[in-house]
Amino acid sequence: MAKSPTKKSVDPALFTTDTPPVPAELPPPLPPAAPRKKPARAGQARKTAVATPSGGATASAPESVHSGATATNNQPTAAAGSPTQAPADRLNQIFDGLKQKSAAKQAIFRNALAAFDCLRLVSQELVVELTRKLTPLDSTVVIEYRSINDMEFHIRFSGDLLIFVMHSNVVTFPDDYGPMPSAYVAGDFRRRFFGHIMAYNFMADSIKYQRMNDPGYLVGRLLVNIDNHYFLEGVQQLELPDNDMADNAVTPEAMRLFVESAMIAAVNNDLIAPGLAEIQKISVKQKLENQQVSRGSKVGFSFSNEQDSQF
Repeated sequence: MAKSPTKKSVDPALFTTDTPPVPAELPPPLPPAAPRKKPARAGQARKTAVATPSGGATASAPESVHSGATATNNQPTAAAGSPTQAPADRLNQIFDGLKQKSAAKQAIFRNALAAFDCLRLVSQELVVELTRKLTPLDSTVVIEYRSINDMEFHIRFSGDLLIFVMHSNVVTFPDDYGPMPSAYVAGDFRRRFFGHIMAYNFMADSIKYQRMNDPGYLVGRLLVNIDNHYFLEGVQQLELPDNDMADNAVTPEAMRLFVESAMIAAVNNDLIAPGLAEIQKISVKQKLENQQVSRGSKVGFSFSNEQDSQF
């Protein structure tokens, strides 16, 4: 029996030292990747290619676009978002405004507050004096002073209530209003600004019973300026003197005259009830809020020089 030829066992070659043949020519190298463009920072000028006559492109030229801070001559001073100093001319404008107008208004407010405090004192004195005179005759007639807050106080006498209110802001007026056209006001622009105090007349029971629809009437308004002079306007019953702010300094005597005149105007103007046809039908809301005679009004109040109350 023939023997099959034996095959020599050949171990697989795990490693070889043979290297592949090197080609005669190397392939051309790949072109380098274009560098990534960084995003332009805010405020940097954009560049655009400028065409040449030969059709090529030259170095890019910056656009005239700027979104950062500019001076008053419209020239850029810094990139957008970058801190920069305010132009000197604007800073001076702010400083001049604060120095002149704001400082003047603070002084006017202090003068008006002092005048209001003076009105408080003379009102308390009047209440004490009137109480001494009336109590021996009729102790049921109540005259009282009541402080509400720093900018409001009341005087109650009989069925009337005077409410004095100081406004917290300094105001001005159109050029043709009140004291504005006078040579005194024109002599200093700071005299165009005023603190103002109003005196309103209500029925005392309107406040007591919270009859919200009952009307009140502006009796007078006191304007106080930076020189501590005043201008008084209001109803004809105040018997206002010829107003010339140049001569009208705020004094206790002048403030007492204002309070006395306001009280006289209130006492001499009685409440007029509405006609029968106006009150023959009322709503439940009116009944619950005691509004049956809510449309009663004072008679005889008219403003000097036909001025309207608009405060």
